[in-house]
Amino acid sequence: MPRTRIFFATDIHGSDRCFGKFLSAAKTYKANAIILGGDITGKMIVPIVKETSGSYRVYFLGSEHNLASENELQLMMNSIRAVGYYAHITDEKGLSELTQDPQKLREMFQKMMMESVKSWMTRAEERLKGTGIKCYISAGNDDEHYIDPILKSSDYVVYPEGQVVNLDDQHEMASCGFTNMTPWKCPRDISEEELHAKMEALMAEVNDKSNCILNFHCPPYGTTIDMAPKLTDDLKLVLEPGGGMETASVGSTTVRQVIEKYQPLLGLHGHIHEAKGVAKIGRTMCINPGSEYTEGILKGFLAELDEKGIRDYIFTSG
Repeated sequence: MPRTRIFFATDIHGSDRCFGKFLSAAKTYKANAIILGGDITGKMIVPIVKETSGSYRVYFLGSEHNLASENELQLMMNSIRAVGYYAHITDEKGLSELTQDPQKLREMFQKMMMESVKSWMTRAEERLKGTGIKCYISAGNDDEHYIDPILKSSDYVVYPEGQVVNLDDQHEMASCGFTNMTPWKCPRDISEEELHAKMEALMAEVNDKSNCILNFHCPPYGTTIDMAPKLTDDLKLVLEPGGGMETASVGSTTVRQVIEKYQPLLGLHGHIHEAKGVAKIGRTMCINPGSEYTEGILKGFLAELDEKGIRDYIFTSG
């Protein structure tokens, strides 16, 4: 009986180190298909200022660093990319211009983000093309729409957003990177009504819903995999009487309704970094591998599938 082994990771937020580990997972875990589930771009630029003396200065992760050589500069740039930020070398004048001109800063951020995604597509193709391993890379709610044409441009990597694709002869995968509204109003945050329309249209294209895999960035509401710190209206943490953080379900009611209605085989989710785990909704197993991208750690989920369902699975970390 033929089996398919899939590897799923998500929410790497621009981490070059995590992306490299994602590509390596294909060989490491002998996966037939690797799936990156969304929120793939970084969150900020870290300026590195070149001094008149020829040395460099950078404020990174709460500390100021002085870099005396090109080797130290390269190591710092690698460290910045490893945690998902974008390193930009400039001088005092350039730093002042970026600080005082929000539009210029936005344009620079967009340029660096797009260059990063382009380089990842190239790396994926170079590493995996000709291996027979399928590679799917999605966007998530944090990702800007202008990366979509880049994700669509590869003749090897598949951008599955809004599509139903065949992982093998028995298993289809339906993908949606949009989520219900968050307090931050991210690029792909939409109303539950809009989400419902997108997901029902997707499910209408699935031939065998009982063997379908949902690659939905947002987890289902009211589960262990959608629990996040509770926030006030001004985005401050809500603390319990003993000083601990209160948590609340922040997933999508639509995602839960779709799972309850169609009972697919497996739900692959992310979005909530601290909510690693498994949740069962009827016969459907829903998972969130979590994320520790700022530490350069790739959290993943490995599963073996055959015509009878999920034969085995394990969470990975490394």
